[in-house]
Amino acid sequence: MADQSKNNTPEIFELNNESMHVKISNYGATITSLSVPDKNGKLADVVLGFDSVDPYVKVLAPYFGCIVGRVANRIKEGKFSLNGVDYTLPINKPPNSLHGGNKGFDKKIWDVAGHKKDGEKPFIIFKYHSADGEEGYPGAVAVTATYTLTSATTMRLDMEATPENKDTPINLAQHTYWNLAGHDSGNILDHMIQIWGSHVTPVDQFTVPTGEILPVKGTPFDFTEEKRIGESIGEVGLGYDHNYVLDCPDQEKEGLKHAAKLRDGASSRVMDLWTNAPGVQFYTGNYVNGVVGKGNAVYGKHAGVCLETQGFPNAINQSNFPSVVVKAGEKYKHTMLFEFSA
Repeated sequence: MADQSKNNTPEIFELNNESMHVKISNYGATITSLSVPDKNGKLADVVLGFDSVDPYVKVLAPYFGCIVGRVANRIKEGKFSLNGVDYTLPINKPPNSLHGGNKGFDKKIWDVAGHKKDGEKPFIIFKYHSADGEEGYPGAVAVTATYTLTSATTMRLDMEATPENKDTPINLAQHTYWNLAGHDSGNILDHMIQIWGSHVTPVDQFTVPTGEILPVKGTPFDFTEEKRIGESIGEVGLGYDHNYVLDCPDQEKEGLKHAAKLRDGASSRVMDLWTNAPGVQFYTGNYVNGVVGKGNAVYGKHAGVCLETQGFPNAINQSNFPSVVVKAGEKYKHTMLFEFSA
């Protein structure tokens, strides 16, 4: 239980259980590297990122690997009302507020409250205290994120947040870009994916949900059966960047529902994602453009796929979406399970 630190230096920490190697930074609680075996036991790093913390701090990454908050995704025109008070947020993705504003949780140095590097169930615990009024949001919030290697090829993330003095919207998301063939292997259009979501929340021209909840059946958004990511991507503009409404499961794991299954044919690597969140943002890296990453790999459009389990985007302004407001003293809990196989 060493490495307990309240320092202000961005660092990279390791978790290693022999079959799985993960590197995570206290800057943004960011996964910088995650290596898992293929069908022949060959390790590959399957997340987009950088070799050092510097490019993250210099904001060269489009949210690679980080935890975004206080509210993930878009809030329309950066405005909402809560308990009779109007709030205005930074417009950092005009005309909306995105992923917590100009300096969201992804651009903060989190405290390391515990770290076990290897052995049985390696873990790291990050804590962050978000002040009242930070990026325009009401109330102070105590946040914890714990990454644990729970089995040979499974990683669990537990995110918790408690508003201390005021009700506030909270919607944390883990924003890793996955490429199961290896981070430096080109685009993910040949990956197969199944999403346990038979409805999607359609968006306006600025990628904000309209408030409708529509079935995916018969549309390019239908991944209820396994399908190649690239199969219909040409029919949805730049690519997928949409929130799926997760179905009530017929199967659960550790109290979590199956959100998605991502598969790379060449390596046979599979990632099953489980969550307790109501939605998952399926994003195909549409805005990635010539980012120079680990080992000088150049990441282009569709170099990775994000599966961000979350509350619905702009839910604070949509009364028919599940509420993302957490009352003072109550606890927000969001768990993700990343289960790898080959």
